[in-house]
Amino acid sequence: MTDDGAEQREIIDVGTFYQLLTAQLESAYGRRHPRWIRGEVAKVYEKTHLYVDLVDAGSSSDTKRPVLNAHCWATQWNIIKRRLSDDGVTLKAGTVVNLFGYVDLYAPSGRIGFTVTEVDVAGLLGDVARRRLELIARLRDEGLLDANRSRTLGPVPLRVGLVASAQSEGFSDFTGQLLRSGFSFTISLVTALVQGEAAPAQLVSAIERLDAEDLDVICIVRGGGSRGDLACFDDERVARAIALARTPVFTGIGHTGDEAVADLVAHTSAITPTKLGEQLVAVVDEWHRRNVREPARAVFEATGSIVDEATEFLGERRRTMIFAVRDRLRAEQRHLVATRERAVLAVRYSIDRAEHWLETVHRLLVAYDPQRRLVQGWSIVSKVDGSIVRSVSDVSAGEGVVIRVGDGELAASITVREERDE
Repeated sequence: MTDDGAEQREIIDVGTFYQLLTAQLESAYGRRHPRWIRGEVAKVYEKTHLYVDLVDAGSSSDTKRPVLNAHCWATQWNIIKRRLSDDGVTLKAGTVVNLFGYVDLYAPSGRIGFTVTEVDVAGLLGDVARRRLELIARLRDEGLLDANRSRTLGPVPLRVGLVASAQSEGFSDFTGQLLRSGFSFTISLVTALVQGEAAPAQLVSAIERLDAEDLDVICIVRGGGSRGDLACFDDERVARAIALARTPVFTGIGHTGDEAVADLVAHTSAITPTKLGEQLVAVVDEWHRRNVREPARAVFEATGSIVDEATEFLGERRRTMIFAVRDRLRAEQRHLVATRERAVLAVRYSIDRAEHWLETVHRLLVAYDPQRRLVQGWSIVSKVDGSIVRSVSDVSAGEGVVIRVGDGELAASITVREERDE
């Protein structure tokens, strides 16, 4: 090789080579010339910054698909992350995503990277919607959309299983409706996360636990939130747990858009926990109206009619009794008057007879009055002690006697006692 050839050949070091390569890349794909890249997320890692390994979404070979190491610095990632969360989108393995950014070359490791400045949320939402529709189609094909709806809800669903985040606004809104209803609801609460990556597993566990108990209904409630907050209710695991539950499942999820898949497979759904509580109370109230209030009102009305008839009957009987008693009293009064008149006549007759008898007796007594006999010359001889001398044998000679005559008494002494032979 000649010296001229050596002068024409340029030899550069590695650093210079990377500088030239970086300049070429930046001139075509650098910060001033960003591009959209489409790929499937093979691996994602977040620690302040976001790191994503993208593979060719169009390749059928898992081992030979090209890989692009992409990253999004924290300042930009925090903005993108909030927007993704609000729309219910999560970057995870298997997600096909469109990323906007520029190429960078890290010379110390000889690695080409891609700095992400924007994420195609609309495209991701379209992919989420597609997966959601595919899930709904699978559930429909398996007959699970109407599986729980075919469960028979008891006529008085007072035993309520509740899946909620304890002391949350949704929990308070739902339980408040039941507690203020006046009915004897019993609530079996199983707490579970209602947003985030851990929520689906906890929701499934809570549903299965309550389904094993003797309950009338299982209610899942959550207050309002963004689409990202409610993403767990579009999870296939949650949808299948609801569809396969033996107990009717009611959902009361505060929606910001379309119904969640959980609502589609549930027995009954409401737009908010408050509305769900109102619906459950309405079911019990309807049963109470048909089976308690209306029969009670019918009994009350029938009883009122019976009481009115009885009152009218009693009034009539009272009037009849008043007239009967009045007539009887008048008859008795007439009877008493007649009886009194007869009694007066009878008394007068008895008095007249008594007076006549007394007069007869008086005359007889007068006729036999001893005083009158004494006046006629009779006398009464008695002993000193007052005993009447009726026989000669009653006295003895020398015994003193008293002789009562018509105008007085004489004291005498027995000198001779002479008995007379009969």
